[in-house]
Amino acid sequence: MNTMNRSTESFLTTHGLGHMHPASGTWGSLPTVALAGVLITAGFGPGNPNAWVYYLALSLTLIVYSGACILKGHEAEAKWGKDPSEVVADETAGQAITLMMIPFGCAVCPLTTIGTLSLGFVLFRLFDIFKPWPAGAMQRVAGGWGILLDDLIAGLMAGILLMVLLSVF
Repeated sequence: MNTMNRSTESFLTTHGLGHMHPASGTWGSLPTVALAGVLITAGFGPGNPNAWVYYLALSLTLIVYSGACILKGHEAEAKWGKDPSEVVADETAGQAITLMMIPFGCAVCPLTTIGTLSLGFVLFRLFDIFKPWPAGAMQRVAGGWGILLDDLIAGLMAGILLMVLLSVF
């Protein structure tokens, strides 16, 4: 018997985006990218005097959506099976890690902002899809942690590569 309530399902599916196909994980990553874009455009991006707003908003995104996975992931697996595609809160959280690693000066005009956010999005999605070690190994963990950990590691790996690429070019 499924006991998942609507608010739990809403957070786990990033407000219904996990039901969108194809590529529900891609849909689940987009709100974080949009949030970062709005904050950067409003003058709160990395390197700005009020950058703390950017980092706070992305940190809260990471905490809230990670918390949903950790606390309620077992309910999602009971309803939809192991690491269900409907749960995209993990992608929402993992994408936040990547975007918190944007180097200063890489989002100073509309063109560089779009390019930087796009690169961060693509890198995260590639690491999330292909799950290089140790990300792939994390899926063996049970429950919400198993849903979440591979995406957090993918976000970290994508963020590191993003920093390297943007510092070289």
